[in-house]
Amino acid sequence: MNRKSDPSRRTFLLTGLAAASLGATAGPAAAAQAPRTAAGKTSPVGTIYIAGDSTAAPKDLANAPETGWGMALPFYLSRRIAVANHARNGRSSKSFVDEGRLDAIARTITAGDVLVTQFSHNDEKIADPARGTDPWTTYQEYLTMYVDVARSAGALPVFATSAERRRFDASGNAVETHGEYPHAMRALAERLEVPVIDVQVQTLALWQELGPEETKNYFLWTDTKQDNTHFKPHGASAVAVMVARGLARTSLLGPRDLRRLDEVPADDWFTWLPAPPE
Repeated sequence: MNRKSDPSRRTFLLTGLAAASLGATAGPAAAAQAPRTAAGKTSPVGTIYIAGDSTAAPKDLANAPETGWGMALPFYLSRRIAVANHARNGRSSKSFVDEGRLDAIARTITAGDVLVTQFSHNDEKIADPARGTDPWTTYQEYLTMYVDVARSAGALPVFATSAERRRFDASGNAVETHGEYPHAMRALAERLEVPVIDVQVQTLALWQELGPEETKNYFLWTDTKQDNTHFKPHGASAVAVMVARGLARTSLLGPRDLRRLDEVPADDWFTWLPAPPE
């Protein structure tokens, strides 16, 4: 599908606790390293690279309306900022490196760019030796490689904790599903002085606010699927807003770099690829 019509004027339900949590967390040292952007100004960022899994990845037409949040991110950014979405379905922090995908980023990322790294969904598959990692050892070791690649190029590394799955207990409360992985990412970020966009906390709060029924409009619930991990356009857009706001909170983006944060793009704004990305 091509971008053949104006985006809709629908707005997000991001009120109360969920709205209050939108942003990023970073220690004082990480915040000091981020380039400060004066109020009302644009940032020097040229390209935002995304390294991640299927929750962020571009999708093909055969899998529409499944949507990665990386597909929605350009809607909320100034047209001068490019998005290089290297996220791919099924990848973990380990398999992404082992397949040479981080090397591909290293070949093109440059000074002033941003590398947003978000993994854990597939790292959690510890029975799979090609993807599984331990949160406090190998997961942190692989995440450190992404930081090293960004900093070696003069780019700016940012971590994003994984979006929560759609899971509720018997009382209708949204529950955490990622175990120790978000904690391990936050701890590593503090040690390496890397800003963190805490998507896990923010999505958990949003799913709690929306409840079991309304969240079906955010996840890939269709006539033929009941998928509690992957997003439809509305869910992908909600996460993209969290990432955009998080980059602004760390001063990596300026106010003029962001736009339309209270809107959801119409489905036909999105571009699904004619074939799965390599």
